[in-house]
Amino acid sequence: MDRDPDVLVVGGGPAGRALAAAAGERGLRTVLVDPAPEAPWRATYGCWAHELPAWLPSSAVAARASGCAIALSEHELGWEYAVLDVPALRAHLDGELARHGVRAHAGRVAGWAGGAVRLAGGGLLRAAVVVDAGGHRQPLRCGDRHRHPAEQTAAGVVVGEAAATPLVTPGRALFMDWRPDHGEDGPATFLYGIPLGGGAVLLEETSLVARPGLPLPVLRRRLRARLARHGVVVPDGAATESVRFPVDSPRHATPGVLGFGAAAPLVHPASGFSVATSLRLAPAVADAVAAGLASGPDRALAAARAVVWPRGARAVHRFRRIGLEALLRMPPAEVPAFFEAFLGLPEHHRWCYLVGRADVRGTAAGMRALWARAGWRMRGRLIAPALLPRTGV
Repeated sequence: MDRDPDVLVVGGGPAGRALAAAAGERGLRTVLVDPAPEAPWRATYGCWAHELPAWLPSSAVAARASGCAIALSEHELGWEYAVLDVPALRAHLDGELARHGVRAHAGRVAGWAGGAVRLAGGGLLRAAVVVDAGGHRQPLRCGDRHRHPAEQTAAGVVVGEAAATPLVTPGRALFMDWRPDHGEDGPATFLYGIPLGGGAVLLEETSLVARPGLPLPVLRRRLRARLARHGVVVPDGAATESVRFPVDSPRHATPGVLGFGAAAPLVHPASGFSVATSLRLAPAVADAVAAGLASGPDRALAAARAVVWPRGARAVHRFRRIGLEALLRMPPAEVPAFFEAFLGLPEHHRWCYLVGRADVRGTAAGMRALWARAGWRMRGRLIAPALLPRTGV
């Protein structure tokens, strides 16, 4: 009978594949469980170019652009934005899995019990270290589920570069445009516009966070109205994209399981980004597992958890959740003013808040700087979430 593998990774998205490949590269016997190992990825993944790991080949980046954002006025972000070439990223990770002997197991996971992964069709899988990289659904999570998530939702359409020019000029990425050009009252939404490479641009009406998430039909209607106002013509048969995911999933704490990727969750509550962080952390997590296994599975799991959630990252995560609740409570008319204050901060403060996941001192300094820029009404909006229970529960 075959021995149990050293590492069992549940979930075959970018995070799961990257970690499985890194574990295999370190000589660990690794199995990747995915309900549809050959299914293509449909999502669009973007990140700040500075976040990209050094091991990622340049072919995995479809486009790079200078970033800007519009709140009450336009702001240059000062950072380069990168959009991943999803098929190329997938091909690279699949090549690494094959090169390092990672075995793919096609199966749907039903849960975690008795120290084993239960498969929906029957059967159990075990390993020295088990990883839940199954996304925001956290398929190996035990205990109560998160019944009232705060969600980011978006509805987008892909147009040609020339058609998108009234909103996004070539070589540029529009991180957010809070102007109410959709002409509707109600929850604040913004336009996200990014180049996809090959002369294509994604224009997406986005609800940054709501509990529950703003319905997709509302976002599609707003997108059509916004594009029409700017004279953007959408061709018949244009590709579309729909997005819905939670941004406040609880930290994975199932005994005997490591949460990784969006299941950890490594999702930034203020941006929804997680892929670049997962790709960057995968080698370090694999290093921790490889070194820890010499002292047993428990030591390996504890070492890996310390990489995913060091003390500083746990504290920053708490700060960011307070900021998330502030946005949820903020009257829609005040949201653009909040981002006007945030975007007006010095670059190092903005950068730290968006990517400094374990920088407690830098995050606190950024929050103090935002407090100093805010008026008294906005200060009340910022402090209330630290004192009050979550909204909408």
